[in-house]
Amino acid sequence: MKKIITLLAVILSSFSSQAQVTVPQSSPKSTLNQIVGLTDVEIEYSRPGVKGRNIFGDLVPFGKIWRTGANSNTTISFSEDIVIDGKNLKKGKYAIYTLPKVENWEVIFYSKTDNRGNPEVWNEVDVALRATVIPEILNKNIESFTIDINNLDNNFAYLNLSWEKTLISLKFEVPTKKITLASIDKILAGPSGGDYFSAAQYFYQSNEDLTRALGYVNKALELNKENPYWYTKLKSLIQAKLGDKKGAIETAKFSLAAAKLAKNNDYIKMNEDNILEWSKK
Repeated sequence: MKKIITLLAVILSSFSSQAQVTVPQSSPKSTLNQIVGLTDVEIEYSRPGVKGRNIFGDLVPFGKIWRTGANSNTTISFSEDIVIDGKNLKKGKYAIYTLPKVENWEVIFYSKTDNRGNPEVWNEVDVALRATVIPEILNKNIESFTIDINNLDNNFAYLNLSWEKTLISLKFEVPTKKITLASIDKILAGPSGGDYFSAAQYFYQSNEDLTRALGYVNKALELNKENPYWYTKLKSLIQAKLGDKKGAIETAKFSLAAAKLAKNNDYIKMNEDNILEWSKK
């Protein structure tokens, strides 16, 4: 009997350690990805519900910093620099905090995003941008806290926070025109030295058309007057593969000298090894 009780205890203990009850989160996590013009925007946040409570001025007090959601930090990231109220916000990831007040709200973009809720110590140095918004009163109830990006334009959009019967709508501008013009200028100007270098590297590594590879690396060097040592290194390898050992050695010497100036030991060794190898043949 004692053995049976012991065995049952072991089985129950094993079951208890492995069993996990799965229940829905009271504030489900949500992720929003939106492209505005040519800028990627991503928002991660949790969505508490009203659940019959009085929210603003009660659950979320006026005049105090609010985490703007639940659980971990509500975060937003931008792939490009943006502008809010004429102020620049650098591309990157930020925690969104808000300071609700009766007459207006402050929306705060905070550089540190690893807090669970409000920071233990609020550091104004970490405030990347503050913007003031007049709240709108809605004629319907928003049960689940919602963040969305709406009224999309190529050059701007609105970041909306809505819950209960309050809507906060913050306009932000994206650099679509700047990115587009830069792209047009780059394409119309033709390939860069880096483009020719990549092409030469491809043809060398694939061993398909070494004459073409040599032409491309020469064009890369022509467009980059600094003659980077990794450019001349690739050229020496192409020359050697084409059977021009003398030319390869001369080019490798240029790469070696530049690598020594840059104190790049890897390229110094590779060039020295190649020069020694090609000199024996």
